[in-house]
Amino acid sequence: MPDVIAQALTASEKLLIDQAIAEHGDGAGALLGILEDVQAANPHKFLSLETLRHVAAKTGIPPANVYSVATFYALFNLDPQGDNVVCVCRGTACHTRGSRDLLAKLCLDLGLFQGNSDDSSDADKLSVTTKDRHFTVRTVACFGQCALAPVVEVNHHILSHVNERTLQREINALSLRKK
Repeated sequence: MPDVIAQALTASEKLLIDQAIAEHGDGAGALLGILEDVQAANPHKFLSLETLRHVAAKTGIPPANVYSVATFYALFNLDPQGDNVVCVCRGTACHTRGSRDLLAKLCLDLGLFQGNSDDSSDADKLSVTTKDRHFTVRTVACFGQCALAPVVEVNHHILSHVNERTLQREINALSLRKK
């Protein structure tokens, strides 16, 4: 389980969840849609454990099943995300064209330490957020854009043939827009 401090849901958060359930229904087949809508409405784009418990209670789906779905699909986040999300592809084409170095430099520039960068077995699982929650750096196994390698997604915008200078320019531009 993630290292998240338990906080009770507010009345408005419960209402939002209840509305998503009313829109999608309360069956197991509706769970993905419910979780997507609830996460999208969260200011930090994540699903808290209390949210998952509330969804389980309201839908009648066992809490373990709700948690299992939320942890299985990469699109769901159990930790608060930064204002800007930078996602580095670690697929074979991107890897051979320097995505590991891009990721290491990005983490260094943002003051994030990803741990052992030689351990490529966890490469598709990295998700770290800066202390100020301005940036979240994630990796994916593959974007399926191999001809454009290395590929980096910044706030849902795909950048192709990325080099360190290009990525640094993007990060600097986002840093200037900081709240």
